[in-house]
Amino acid sequence: MRCPDCGKAMIGTRAHGRSRVYRYYTCFSRARYDSERCHASRLDADAVEHAVVTALASFYRDQDDLIADAIAAAQASHTATHEGKSAELAATEHELARTGAAINRYLTAFENGTLDPEDLAGRLAQLKARSAQLRARRDEVAEQVAAVPAAPPAAALRQVADHIGDIVESGSYSQRKALIEVLIAQIKITAPDRIVPVFRIPQPASGQPEASADPPTSPGRPVGDPVRAMTNLVGLMDHNPNRPSGPLVQGPEMAIRPIRAGRVS
Repeated sequence: MRCPDCGKAMIGTRAHGRSRVYRYYTCFSRARYDSERCHASRLDADAVEHAVVTALASFYRDQDDLIADAIAAAQASHTATHEGKSAELAATEHELARTGAAINRYLTAFENGTLDPEDLAGRLAQLKARSAQLRARRDEVAEQVAAVPAAPPAAALRQVADHIGDIVESGSYSQRKALIEVLIAQIKITAPDRIVPVFRIPQPASGQPEASADPPTSPGRPVGDPVRAMTNLVGLMDHNPNRPSGPLVQGPEMAIRPIRAGRVS
Protein backbone atom coordinates (compact mmCIF):
# COMPACT_ATOMS: atom_id res chain seq x y z
CA MET A 1 0.00 0.00 0.00
CA ARG A 2 1.14 3.49 -0.89
CA CYS A 3 -0.03 6.75 0.59
CA PRO A 4 -2.50 8.39 -1.84
CA ASP A 5 -1.19 11.85 -0.90
CA CYS A 6 2.63 11.60 -0.90
CA GLY A 7 3.33 8.12 -2.32
CA LYS A 8 5.28 6.82 0.68
CA ALA A 9 4.70 3.30 1.97
CA MET A 10 1.90 2.69 4.46
CA ILE A 11 3.41 1.05 7.54
CA GLY A 12 1.92 -0.77 10.51
CA THR A 13 1.39 1.36 13.63
CA ARG A 14 -0.60 0.89 16.82
CA ALA A 15 -2.14 2.83 19.67
CA HIS A 16 -3.22 1.73 23.14
CA GLY A 17 -6.79 2.44 24.18
CA ARG A 18 -8.45 1.77 27.52
CA SER A 19 -9.23 -1.85 26.80
CA ARG A 20 -7.39 -2.86 23.64
CA VAL A 21 -4.61 -2.10 21.20
CA TYR A 22 -5.67 -0.53 17.91
CA ARG A 23 -3.77 -1.40 14.71
CA TYR A 24 -3.43 1.04 11.83
CA TYR A 25 -1.81 1.45 8.45
CA THR A 26 -0.21 4.88 8.55
CA CYS A 27 1.76 6.82 5.93
CA PHE A 28 5.48 6.63 6.67
CA SER A 29 5.79 10.43 6.44
CA ARG A 30 2.96 10.97 8.91
CA ALA A 31 4.28 8.32 11.31
CA ARG A 32 7.77 9.85 11.30
CA TYR A 33 7.06 13.57 10.97
CA ASP A 34 3.43 13.88 12.17
CA SER A 35 0.58 15.31 10.12
CA GLU A 36 2.56 18.45 9.24
CA ARG A 37 4.41 16.44 6.56
CA CYS A 38 1.42 14.39 5.31
CA HIS A 39 -2.29 14.69 6.07
CA ALA A 40 -3.31 11.27 4.75
CA SER A 41 -5.73 9.44 7.01
CA ARG A 42 -4.75 6.31 8.86
CA LEU A 43 -6.55 3.10 7.94
CA ASP A 44 -8.00 0.57 10.36
CA ALA A 45 -5.65 -2.40 9.80
CA ASP A 46 -8.15 -5.02 10.96
CA ALA A 47 -10.81 -3.61 8.62
CA VAL A 48 -8.41 -3.55 5.65
CA GLU A 49 -7.20 -7.11 6.19
CA HIS A 50 -10.70 -8.51 6.76
CA ALA A 51 -12.06 -6.82 3.63
CA VAL A 52 -9.17 -8.00 1.46
CA VAL A 53 -9.20 -11.62 2.65
CA THR A 54 -12.99 -11.79 2.27
CA ALA A 55 -12.72 -10.38 -1.26
CA LEU A 56 -10.11 -13.01 -2.10
CA ALA A 57 -12.55 -15.86 -1.46
CA SER A 58 -15.21 -14.24 -3.63
CA PHE A 59 -12.72 -13.54 -6.42
CA TYR A 60 -11.44 -17.11 -6.66
CA ARG A 61 -14.93 -18.58 -6.38
CA ASP A 62 -16.90 -16.31 -8.70
CA GLN A 63 -14.58 -14.53 -11.15
CA ASP A 64 -13.54 -17.26 -13.59
CA ASP A 65 -14.05 -14.91 -16.55
CA LEU A 66 -11.76 -12.23 -15.11
CA ILE A 67 -9.12 -14.84 -14.34
CA ALA A 68 -9.33 -16.26 -17.88
CA ASP A 69 -9.03 -12.76 -19.38
CA ALA A 70 -5.97 -11.99 -17.22
CA ILE A 71 -4.26 -15.22 -18.27
CA ALA A 72 -5.02 -14.56 -21.96
CA ALA A 73 -3.58 -11.03 -21.72
CA ALA A 74 -0.47 -12.32 -19.94
CA GLN A 75 0.02 -15.03 -22.59
CA ALA A 76 -0.25 -12.43 -25.38
CA SER A 77 2.32 -10.22 -23.63
CA HIS A 78 4.65 -13.19 -23.17
CA THR A 79 4.37 -14.06 -26.87
CA ALA A 80 5.09 -10.45 -27.88
CA THR A 81 8.31 -10.33 -25.86
CA HIS A 82 9.43 -13.93 -26.42
CA GLU A 83 11.60 -13.25 -29.49
CA GLY A 84 13.48 -10.39 -27.82
CA LYS A 85 14.02 -12.35 -24.60
CA SER A 86 15.26 -15.39 -26.54
CA ALA A 87 17.73 -13.20 -28.40
CA GLU A 88 18.94 -11.67 -25.13
CA LEU A 89 19.35 -15.16 -23.66
CA ALA A 90 21.47 -16.27 -26.63
CA ALA A 91 23.61 -13.13 -26.43
CA THR A 92 24.12 -13.60 -22.69
CA GLU A 93 25.13 -17.23 -23.17
CA HIS A 94 27.62 -16.16 -25.85
CA GLU A 95 29.15 -13.45 -23.62
CA LEU A 96 29.33 -15.88 -20.72
CA ALA A 97 31.26 -18.35 -22.90
CA ARG A 98 33.67 -15.60 -24.01
CA THR A 99 34.27 -14.56 -20.40
CA GLY A 100 34.94 -18.17 -19.41
CA ALA A 101 37.41 -18.54 -22.27
CA ALA A 102 39.21 -15.35 -21.17
CA ILE A 103 39.53 -16.71 -17.63
CA ASN A 104 41.04 -19.92 -19.01
CA ARG A 105 43.54 -17.96 -21.12
CA TYR A 106 44.73 -15.94 -18.14
CA LEU A 107 45.11 -19.07 -16.03
CA THR A 108 47.03 -20.81 -18.83
CA ALA A 109 49.36 -17.82 -19.20
CA PHE A 110 50.01 -17.86 -15.46
CA GLU A 111 50.74 -21.58 -15.46
CA ASN A 112 53.17 -21.08 -18.35
CA GLY A 113 54.98 -18.33 -16.44
CA THR A 114 54.17 -15.59 -18.94
CA LEU A 115 51.88 -13.57 -16.65
CA ASP A 116 52.78 -11.72 -13.47
CA PRO A 117 50.74 -12.88 -10.43
CA GLU A 118 49.75 -9.30 -9.56
CA ASP A 119 48.38 -8.73 -13.06
CA LEU A 120 46.51 -12.03 -12.86
CA ALA A 121 44.85 -11.26 -9.53
CA GLY A 122 43.27 -7.97 -10.62
CA ARG A 123 42.06 -9.10 -14.03
CA LEU A 124 40.86 -12.48 -12.81
CA ALA A 125 38.74 -10.83 -10.12
CA GLN A 126 37.13 -8.60 -12.76
CA LEU A 127 36.39 -11.51 -15.06
CA LYS A 128 34.92 -13.63 -12.27
CA ALA A 129 32.65 -10.78 -11.18
CA ARG A 130 31.51 -10.31 -14.76
CA SER A 131 30.88 -14.03 -15.11
CA ALA A 132 28.73 -14.04 -11.97
CA GLN A 133 26.67 -11.12 -13.29
CA LEU A 134 26.16 -12.86 -16.62
CA ARG A 135 25.10 -16.13 -14.99
CA ALA A 136 22.55 -14.31 -12.84
CA ARG A 137 21.13 -12.48 -15.85
CA ARG A 138 21.10 -15.68 -17.93
CA ASP A 139 19.12 -17.51 -15.26
CA GLU A 140 16.69 -14.61 -14.91
CA VAL A 141 16.02 -14.35 -18.65
CA ALA A 142 15.78 -18.13 -19.04
CA GLU A 143 13.12 -18.19 -16.34
CA GLN A 144 11.20 -15.42 -18.11
CA VAL A 145 11.35 -17.27 -21.44
CA ALA A 146 10.13 -20.51 -19.88
CA ALA A 147 7.42 -18.94 -17.71
CA VAL A 148 4.46 -19.12 -20.09
CA PRO A 149 1.39 -17.92 -18.13
CA ALA A 150 -1.04 -20.76 -17.46
CA ALA A 151 -4.62 -20.88 -16.25
CA PRO A 152 -4.96 -22.67 -12.89
CA PRO A 153 -7.36 -25.64 -13.08
CA ALA A 154 -10.89 -24.81 -11.92
CA ALA A 155 -10.63 -27.44 -9.18
CA ALA A 156 -7.50 -25.75 -7.82
CA LEU A 157 -9.25 -22.36 -7.76
CA ARG A 158 -12.14 -23.91 -5.82
CA GLN A 159 -9.64 -25.31 -3.32
CA VAL A 160 -8.06 -21.89 -2.92
CA ALA A 161 -11.49 -20.31 -2.36
CA ASP A 162 -12.47 -22.96 0.20
CA HIS A 163 -9.18 -22.58 2.05
CA ILE A 164 -9.51 -18.80 2.10
CA GLY A 165 -13.04 -19.17 3.47
CA ASP A 166 -11.76 -21.37 6.29
CA ILE A 167 -9.07 -18.83 7.15
CA VAL A 168 -11.59 -15.97 7.13
CA GLU A 169 -13.68 -17.89 9.64
CA SER A 170 -11.05 -19.25 12.01
CA GLY A 171 -7.54 -18.81 10.62
CA SER A 172 -4.57 -17.38 12.46
CA TYR A 173 -2.99 -14.00 11.81
CA SER A 174 0.01 -15.68 10.16
CA GLN A 175 -2.27 -17.53 7.74
CA ARG A 176 -4.13 -14.36 6.77
CA LYS A 177 -0.79 -12.61 6.28
CA ALA A 178 0.42 -15.47 4.05
CA LEU A 179 -2.70 -15.29 1.90
CA ILE A 180 -2.25 -11.57 1.36
CA GLU A 181 1.49 -11.87 0.60
CA VAL A 182 0.97 -14.58 -2.02
CA LEU A 183 -2.35 -13.56 -3.61
CA ILE A 184 -2.47 -9.75 -3.31
CA ALA A 185 -0.08 -7.71 -5.46
CA GLN A 186 -1.20 -4.27 -4.31
CA ILE A 187 -3.88 -2.41 -2.37
CA LYS A 188 -4.78 0.99 -3.80
CA ILE A 189 -6.23 3.58 -1.40
CA THR A 190 -8.91 5.63 -3.15
CA ALA A 191 -10.45 7.36 -0.09
CA PRO A 192 -10.12 7.28 3.71
CA ASP A 193 -12.70 4.47 3.74
CA ARG A 194 -12.22 2.95 0.27
CA ILE A 195 -9.61 0.54 -1.13
CA VAL A 196 -9.10 -1.40 -4.37
CA PRO A 197 -7.24 -4.74 -4.16
CA VAL A 198 -5.15 -6.02 -7.06
CA PHE A 199 -5.27 -9.82 -7.13
CA ARG A 200 -2.46 -12.10 -8.30
CA ILE A 201 -3.27 -15.29 -10.22
CA PRO A 202 -1.02 -18.09 -8.89
CA GLN A 203 1.24 -19.80 -11.40
CA PRO A 204 2.84 -23.25 -11.39
CA ALA A 205 6.16 -23.13 -9.55
CA SER A 206 9.07 -25.03 -11.06
CA GLY A 207 8.95 -28.67 -10.00
CA GLN A 208 5.62 -28.34 -8.20
CA PRO A 209 3.18 -31.26 -8.40
CA GLU A 210 -0.30 -31.00 -9.84
CA ALA A 211 -3.16 -29.74 -7.70
CA SER A 212 -4.14 -32.10 -4.94
CA ALA A 213 -7.64 -33.52 -4.74
CA ASP A 214 -7.41 -33.79 -0.96
CA PRO A 215 -9.59 -31.51 1.20
CA PRO A 216 -8.09 -28.18 2.24
CA THR A 217 -6.03 -28.06 5.40
CA SER A 218 -8.05 -26.93 8.39
CA PRO A 219 -6.79 -23.62 9.86
CA GLY A 220 -6.83 -25.19 13.30
CA ARG A 221 -4.27 -27.83 12.39
CA PRO A 222 -0.51 -27.22 12.59
CA VAL A 223 0.68 -26.17 9.14
CA GLY A 224 4.24 -24.93 9.69
CA ASP A 225 5.08 -22.21 7.21
CA PRO A 226 1.69 -20.87 6.05
CA VAL A 227 3.01 -19.84 2.63
CA ARG A 228 4.33 -23.34 2.02
CA ALA A 229 1.07 -24.78 3.34
CA MET A 230 -0.81 -22.85 0.67
CA THR A 231 1.69 -24.03 -1.94
CA ASN A 232 1.25 -27.65 -0.96
CA LEU A 233 -2.52 -27.26 -0.81
CA VAL A 234 -3.06 -26.40 -4.46
CA GLY A 235 0.25 -27.32 -6.05
CA LEU A 236 0.33 -23.97 -7.84
CA MET A 237 1.68 -21.11 -5.79
CA ASP A 238 5.18 -19.75 -5.95
CA HIS A 239 6.43 -20.65 -2.48
CA ASN A 240 9.04 -17.88 -2.46
CA PRO A 241 7.33 -14.95 -0.69
CA ASN A 242 10.08 -12.59 -1.80
CA ARG A 243 9.26 -13.12 -5.46
CA PRO A 244 5.62 -14.14 -5.96
CA SER A 245 4.52 -14.34 -9.58
CA GLY A 246 1.40 -14.39 -11.70
CA PRO A 247 -0.85 -12.18 -13.83
CA LEU A 248 -2.67 -9.37 -12.03
CA VAL A 249 -6.36 -8.45 -11.92
CA GLN A 250 -7.76 -5.28 -10.37
CA GLY A 251 -10.66 -5.96 -8.07
CA PRO A 252 -13.66 -3.78 -7.21
CA GLU A 253 -13.54 -0.76 -4.96
CA MET A 254 -14.48 -1.79 -1.42
CA ALA A 255 -15.69 0.15 1.60
CA ILE A 256 -13.82 -0.40 4.86
CA ARG A 257 -14.74 0.55 8.39
CA PRO A 258 -13.56 4.12 9.09
CA ILE A 259 -11.56 4.89 12.22
CA ARG A 260 -13.94 5.84 15.00
CA ALA A 261 -13.56 9.20 16.69
CA GLY A 262 -12.11 9.16 20.16
CA ARG A 263 -9.42 6.52 19.67
CA VAL A 264 -6.07 7.12 21.25
CA SER A 265 -3.57 8.41 18.67
